Amino acid sequence: MSPLAPSARGGRLALLVVGLCWLAVLFDGLDMFIYGSVLPHLLETQTFGLTPDQAGDLGSYATFGMLVGALTAGTVADRIGRKKLMVSCVILFSLASGVCAIADSVAVFGLGRTLAGVGLGGLLPTAISMVSDYAPRGRAAIVIGLLMTAHHAGGILSAYVAKWLIEPAGWRAAFWVCVLPLLFAPVLARFLPESLSFLVAKGRTAEARALATRYDVELPAAKSEKAGAADRWANLVGLFRGGEWVQTLLYWSASFGGLLLVYGVATWLPTLMRAEGYALGSALTFVVVFNLGGIAGMLLAGRAADRFGAPRISAIWFALTAAGVFMLSVHMPLGVTMTVVFLTGVFLNSAQTMIYATVSIRSHPENRATAVGWTSGMGRFGAVFGPWLGGQLLAANNGDWGFTAFALAGLSSMVFIGIAALRGGRQTPADRAPQELVGTH
Repeated sequence: MSPLAPSARGGRLALLVVGLCWLAVLFDGLDMFIYGSVLPHLLETQTFGLTPDQAGDLGSYATFGMLVGALTAGTVADRIGRKKLMVSCVILFSLASGVCAIADSVAVFGLGRTLAGVGLGGLLPTAISMVSDYAPRGRAAIVIGLLMTAHHAGGILSAYVAKWLIEPAGWRAAFWVCVLPLLFAPVLARFLPESLSFLVAKGRTAEARALATRYDVELPAAKSEKAGAADRWANLVGLFRGGEWVQTLLYWSASFGGLLLVYGVATWLPTLMRAEGYALGSALTFVVVFNLGGIAGMLLAGRAADRFGAPRISAIWFALTAAGVFMLSVHMPLGVTMTVVFLTGVFLNSAQTMIYATVSIRSHPENRATAVGWTSGMGRFGAVFGPWLGGQLLAANNGDWGFTAFALAGLSSMVFIGIAALRGGRQTPADRAPQELVGTH
């Protein structure tokens, strides 16, 4: 048998890396969404004496952990490598789910969700970096978009785990399922290659060059660590020079509202639909339909942005999301509600992505990565606030206002990203960044 050509080898390696990272992100999504899927049962059975406001706090613990994980992932990965960090994140959120499964109090359960959040927050940006390194030339955007579908597939899986296990085995069984990715960690450690960017940064250029040549992937350029640190600081300061600070704050505000909406709805959708009078089985089916919409939205958003422009699509998507979320506060026939949930998933889960695309397009090339990174980081504070807000509204017997509050967050993001887009000057095609699908979670 003749040896594989370099391009064929590259395709095989890309398939291996994307496949392993896709499974890791699938487990990430399962662990993230499982809390929202079991929450109606926890509240109805008053497990741990759980109240709605405490439930909102618990939802925020995971997203706060994700904030910590996302902010520290880059530094840790630069020290130990992206492969080791991915394996560590899978182990961490799997063991943390075990803590939740054996928890005998709200405090212990909250500790488990916080630790899980750290692992979840560190995994996704690292996985995106890995698949970017090994994507075939010119296919990075498609590969990242494919990777992001795994998170929503995990959300679908979480709903079925809850539907199949809660009645016969109890809510703890659902969290024991989230421990099973521990069995995947050795597979990841054995077969996932190290990041080319990490090898180059650590001076292991011969090893990186051999991999890049053998598998026909592009070798990242080496960067000076001292210059890199100075550049990062200068680029951050550059976001606030002159009139740029207004634009920066508009992007950050839009991202805050967007992730408040994403994580608020992800946490409270089954509970709020249950409060609207739907049976628990139907409420969990909404999670499946919502995430199916998310997968479709991730695949469609880039095409729409390429044709009509990311700023315009971002504003329109948020307006449609707000309309859909608000409509969910009205009890409609089941078929109509399912359609609205699906379309809301399509627009909600990709509206935030369009913020990142807008920032990428409108930013100067030299500080583009910094602008997108900080916009994502500031948005994560909204991810912490969203679950807490839903809990507070339910605790005050204002559950009907839950969807309205999240819809207002969508409208605010529409306004902020719309103003920012109108204020931003046009750039030449040479300055435009490729509109890659960036992780929203």
